[in-house]
Amino acid sequence: MRIISYNVNGIRAAIKRGFIDWLKTSPADVICIQELKAHEADIDRVAIESAEYRPFFFPAQKKGYSGVGILSKIEPNNVEYGHGNEQSDFEGRVLRADFGDITLVNAYFPSGTTGEVRQSYKYVWLDEFFDYLNELKKKRRKLIVCGDYNIAHKEIDIHNPVSNKKTSGFLPDERAWFDKFLSNGFTDAFRYLNKEPHQYSWWSVIRPSVRLENKGWRIDYINVTNNLTEQIQRVKIFPDVKHSDHCPVFLDLKL
Repeated sequence: MRIISYNVNGIRAAIKRGFIDWLKTSPADVICIQELKAHEADIDRVAIESAEYRPFFFPAQKKGYSGVGILSKIEPNNVEYGHGNEQSDFEGRVLRADFGDITLVNAYFPSGTTGEVRQSYKYVWLDEFFDYLNELKKKRRKLIVCGDYNIAHKEIDIHNPVSNKKTSGFLPDERAWFDKFLSNGFTDAFRYLNKEPHQYSWWSVIRPSVRLENKGWRIDYINVTNNLTEQIQRVKIFPDVKHSDHCPVFLDLKL
């Protein structure tokens, strides 16, 4: 089962930049996308289906904001939209699909970069999501949790950890939550096989040169419950795929 997580930073903008042509190369069996920034009626489903993917979308109610989607070549047994927390579901942040005994959770974690109000909500959301996963694990033991976490976990996951130690996305409390999350039965699939530095999935658009210089953050993850770690076959980040300020991250599981 080949899985990609990709924050497209606006599905309509990504399509204009060649996203459909990329889909037609069949880069994965299941592609989890974040930041749709579109209502379902405004998304070109026909184009996506022409690449032989079935789309499932959970957009935010607010126009041009947030939203997640799953594009799948494999028919899921069950799809659930949202995870029961009102504000999160209003913002279209969690989409779940079950494939046999495997459950895939696609999440777009809130950003706290716009100020204290959103940073405070980010901490609330993290706690709610942690509780949701704990409950889900009681009935669905094999979980894959992918998405834009909006957190660089370790110093190796960010170009300049010293100057960013007080920046949202690399704050001590956010990183501590990530520690707690992994210690609660999850494995960072990428780091399980790849320990190399300078592996990033997002670059600021304020200075376009930072992507060329590879001065980025790794904030996009595919994490799996520990009972799936031995089935991790390959992991990869695709910085040369450029439909967004993020790039796709890839996991191949032997199931």
